[in-house]
Amino acid sequence: MNTLFTIPTQGPGLYEFTRELRNWAEGAGRTEGVVTLFIRHTSASLLIQENADPEVQGDLTGWMDRLVPPATHPSMRWLTHTYEGPDDMPAHIKAALLPVSLIIPLIGGRLALGRWQGVYVMEHRQRPHRREIAALLSA
Repeated sequence: MNTLFTIPTQGPGLYEFTRELRNWAEGAGRTEGVVTLFIRHTSASLLIQENADPEVQGDLTGWMDRLVPPATHPSMRWLTHTYEGPDDMPAHIKAALLPVSLIIPLIGGRLALGRWQGVYVMEHRQRPHRREIAALLSA
């Protein structure tokens, strides 16, 4: 069983899609299995992260921006792949540092996420995008 989730983004940050994923996986009628997620992009990532306090998402975005600033920052002058703007290559670097796939067990018909865990797309580009996540539920 598979599906494709489309997650609209509005710039850098974390976009939770746990509810949509849970509805799909838990509505499949299976009691056991594995959900594999794969984002079909090179400038965004997938994360499992705390969903109770929105400050966590802001802090993660801020940390990534400090770790990999835009190409206009003096420390990033060495970048050459900037065809789509100063966030182009930094977005690819961020996606190389973070996961582009996730595996979540389905146990007893429910996703085995922890109490405060949510599933997110982490957008690394400045402009809006429509990110596609391929999902596969296997036995």
